[in-house]
Amino acid sequence: MSPGSETAADRAPTAATGWRPPQGRPTTTLLLRHGQTPLSAERRFAGRGDIPLTDLGLQQARAAAAAIAERGRIDLVLSSPLRRAQQTALAVVELTDAPLATDDDLAETDFGSWEGMTFAEVMARWPDEMTAWMAAADAAPPGGESFGSVAERVSAALDRLLTAHQGKTVVVVSHVTPIKSIVCRALLAPSAALFRMHLDVASVSEAAWFADGPALLRSLNDTAHLRSHHFDGRE
Repeated sequence: MSPGSETAADRAPTAATGWRPPQGRPTTTLLLRHGQTPLSAERRFAGRGDIPLTDLGLQQARAAAAAIAERGRIDLVLSSPLRRAQQTALAVVELTDAPLATDDDLAETDFGSWEGMTFAEVMARWPDEMTAWMAAADAAPPGGESFGSVAERVSAALDRLLTAHQGKTVVVVSHVTPIKSIVCRALLAPSAALFRMHLDVASVSEAAWFADGPALLRSLNDTAHLRSHHFDGRE
């Protein structure tokens, strides 16, 4: 091409290919499920019942805390108000010296009449209600709370966290349903995805939230710290 023969089309910017990296420093959330409890060990519905960790659960919490501390600076530990989460959160605080805060909206689902029961026991007494609950986010256990309601309050807690702690690293100590709800939001996944995830006790999942909109799920259900201490959290 000779000088001066360049056209407007030649000068037009080349169309972007691939994905554009998110801009700026993200807010990192380390989503830590509490350690083992008597109900989790027996695979029972554990919602608002304020049960403590077992001795194994306390060991699991310390192992998770040690793994989190190895990452470096933790700016905040934000916990559910329930005792099993608070005990787990305190293990993280002890090893990281991070401040501890509590958000009531991070509490587990209210399972109503199903609290403390196994899946089989619920199916035997409430087969229709259980079937409906597993099929729709707006269905709730008798006297309890729907997954849709949980997702709304957990999303509000996450919004507060992202506004107040932009660019920080926050350990969120919570329960199965709230953590899965946060993961669904990060992935833009429907509520039905809750039933296709598994979270072990004392597992850690990581999501990064960028101020310009995108979120990245960097890990899910990491239990390497439990296996290395010979008390795997698979329950």
